Amino acid sequence: MILSWKNRRALNKKKNNNHRLCEDLDAEINIPTHFRCPISLDLMKDPVTMCTGITYDRENIERWIEAGNETCPFTKQVLNTFDQIPNHILRRMIQDWCVQNRSLGVERIPTPRIPVSPFEVSEICSRIASATQRGDANKCVELVRKINNWGKESERNKHCIIENGTGCVLSACFESFAADSSEKHVNLLVEILSVLPWMFPFLEEGRSKLGTESSLRCIIWLLGNGDLCARQYSVLVLKEILHSDERGIIPITLRAIEGVAEALFCLIKESISPAASKASLMSIYCMISSKAKNDKMTSRFVEMGLVDVIVEAIVEAEKIVCEIALGVLDEICNTRKGKEEACKNALITAVLVKKILRVSNWATELVVSILWKLCLEESVRIEAIQVGAFKKLLVSLQVGCGENTKGKVKELLKLLNVYNNRVDSSCVDSSMDFKYLKRPF
Repeated sequence: MILSWKNRRALNKKKNNNHRLCEDLDAEINIPTHFRCPISLDLMKDPVTMCTGITYDRENIERWIEAGNETCPFTKQVLNTFDQIPNHILRRMIQDWCVQNRSLGVERIPTPRIPVSPFEVSEICSRIASATQRGDANKCVELVRKINNWGKESERNKHCIIENGTGCVLSACFESFAADSSEKHVNLLVEILSVLPWMFPFLEEGRSKLGTESSLRCIIWLLGNGDLCARQYSVLVLKEILHSDERGIIPITLRAIEGVAEALFCLIKESISPAASKASLMSIYCMISSKAKNDKMTSRFVEMGLVDVIVEAIVEAEKIVCEIALGVLDEICNTRKGKEEACKNALITAVLVKKILRVSNWATELVVSILWKLCLEESVRIEAIQVGAFKKLLVSLQVGCGENTKGKVKELLKLLNVYNNRVDSSCVDSSMDFKYLKRPF
């Protein structure tokens, strides 16, 4: 143990010495003024010259223009054009300077790629549309991969791709080949789904193509039969489709497709990635809370054991996931079967009480709503008192909450006050840690 402690101490000392050495080297480097961007004062990686003759780093001047500014940051002159001319000579000088100072820890900046233009995006969209009409899946795969590679190069490319209607073209392509055969064109369909998540939101035309029964059947089929990447891309797209469905039509269409609930439940239970789990929870929430919600769909999730999975997820989930999970649980508890299943869970009351005032105002309101529904059962009321719910509810009332939530808190306090003196609330510590609790299923 002593030897281990000494080794750690020596290692930390070495790291500190290395850090000081790097600081000393940085202090010795004197970056020429004309190599610095006038906006950030950092070394320019992709210098471009504006119409006023001043050179900036492309990323910084683009951010300046996107913020709505129409003047040159340095001269304050009005920009007659936003054209950015690459300054190749200055860029080569900066690269040569980096090579000369390599011994001081300076890395050579890579030669930047030329940003994609609106004309190039429009042209490739036309070629995808033509290949879709011909039924040429191989050509579509090639073109979609090119778009994907453009997007990976820079955020500027992504903006350009999105602004020129690529989402609608890819949605039409997806619907066409999904209607033909999901298994036959699986490579193309997955490739399209890998691009679509960062293109949302797009026009109604594109959303309607993805919301057709053939498109949704393909997405659900990939959720259940695709590899890990295909399943993640599919659920991300499904979440966006459901989230943008203001009329509540998509859940009605999904009811007619077999395997929806099973596929989403498996993604949460298997937890293939945080993004997939979050998207799955959000999709379930949209389905069971929409205007066209159906208790049969909610009951199906309950029968599969979603309540137990959600309770476990809430224990150590990050803020957003916790809020969505509580939203799903709140909707489930609106049904008789959902409340019965929730009351059977041995951890639910303790976990819910622990989250009061710990996550966010919205999460607290959801917890209060769930407890208000579950505390009709005497066993839940007794357990709530044991884990310190009375005190936490009093604090939440003092801190402040919405009128609807305030009314539920007052009703809960009245229900719990009956047991407040009869139950020993010290038998369970309200600050207990649930990290090592076993799964209840």
